[in-house]
Amino acid sequence: MSDIQRPSHILPLIILAQFLGTISWLAGNAILPALQQQWSLTDSAITSITNSVQLGFIIGALVFSLLALADRFSPRLIFFCCTSLSAISSLAIALWANSFEQLLVLRFCSGLMLAGIYPTGMKIATGWYPQGLGRALGYLVGALVLGTAFPHLLSSWIGDHWQTVMLMVAAAALLSGLLILAGVPDGPALYKGVPLQWQQLVTALRHQPLRASAMGYFGHNTAGAGWALNLEEGTCLN
Repeated sequence: MSDIQRPSHILPLIILAQFLGTISWLAGNAILPALQQQWSLTDSAITSITNSVQLGFIIGALVFSLLALADRFSPRLIFFCCTSLSAISSLAIALWANSFEQLLVLRFCSGLMLAGIYPTGMKIATGWYPQGLGRALGYLVGALVLGTAFPHLLSSWIGDHWQTVMLMVAAAALLSGLLILAGVPDGPALYKGVPLQWQQLVTALRHQPLRASAMGYFGHNTAGAGWALNLEEGTCLN
């Protein structure tokens, strides 16, 4: 299927949607300085905020994977539903949350929805790029990096008005889903997949090269999360 005719707007829209949809990832970290002043939070609060999002993402990724949701249903619809719920979560932080505990619950929900945004965005790209997928995914990873950093830029512009930051994050998430829903149909090379076969999963885990690659990736995520957390706390490990 290397001769797929792709409209020129497909990849730019997916990249833009990925950028807008992942802005919520570190939004809680970005507004923390203002929250510390208004809610009298300690410096250790950043650990809980970061972990709540990451835990939500991990659990969400497991659920999405085990249920094969992006294979059983249209990825663009899943993307839209998750960005809409992510927008609601950010909106609730801006308009309703008035305690640290409520913030943690809502950030956990944001992490759950990110599991249906970041990986599903890549799933959408695979439907249009059976060939040249590596370059397309590279752009999406770049969009993720910019998206996760962007709320810090917003916070630096807006200052102590953290509710405004979260309102903008909510708007970005909703726009992200609308871009995919309106402008990116399911690709002609979209792979529907099959239901999870537990025996095949066990067989795959026994395959040493695959297991080594997976453990390397898990280690990368753990180290990256720890490095980012130390940067947030104002330290950097050598």
